[in-house]
Amino acid sequence: MRQVYVDSCGAVDETGTSLWFNYYLLIGEMDVGPFFCESYGVRITQRERENEAEVPNVTTSAARIDRLLELLVRNCVTPESLPDVMADWL
Repeated sequence: MRQVYVDSCGAVDETGTSLWFNYYLLIGEMDVGPFFCESYGVRITQRERENEAEVPNVTTSAARIDRLLELLVRNCVTPESLPDVMADWL
């Protein structure tokens, strides 16, 4: 699986600490019977700590994964909240 850096987002937590998150597009292959197709997922890492979360094989649509990544960056979604966002998004 390959990953491509997309963007980053900064936020301040309740204690006033600055947090930075990096967002990546994951590109892999999905077996769909007699052939393979390209699949897309997302990965979020936190710069200050070794904190990360990823969800591979979310969709085979490039347009759909672009919309998801825009949503994640715009809302500065954290690695901890990615599973909840994905549950709502799917």
